[in-house]
Amino acid sequence: MSTPTIIPISEKSTVRKDYFLAPERLVSGNPQLTLWESFVDATDNFSVGVWRGEVGTWNIAYKKDEYCEILEGRSVLTDRNGTSVTVAQGDKFVIPKGYTGTWEVLEATKKIYASYEPKNG
Repeated sequence: MSTPTIIPISEKSTVRKDYFLAPERLVSGNPQLTLWESFVDATDNFSVGVWRGEVGTWNIAYKKDEYCEILEGRSVLTDRNGTSVTVAQGDKFVIPKGYTGTWEVLEATKKIYASYEPKNG
């Protein structure tokens, strides 16, 4: 039996995946998003990595619980009731499953994330 090793969370330790959102999710702009997924558990329920988004606004509907730590940039998350929270470098927060609204990147934003999404419901 092998001993598990510590896994670094860094854009330097994994493959970079660039992508764009589906047009129906966009509110403004067409931001390039980048993901460096550092870890996914054996059940595919828990993942950790680094995410980066360019300037733009899009609709969000979280199907998972996600812890975030902003490394750089500034974004505004606005829920469906119109309540906004501005996040910037150093901020740490959780986006709970069921949160809906918009994510607006004011300055290119990079975050570390850890998310949990049960695949069985």
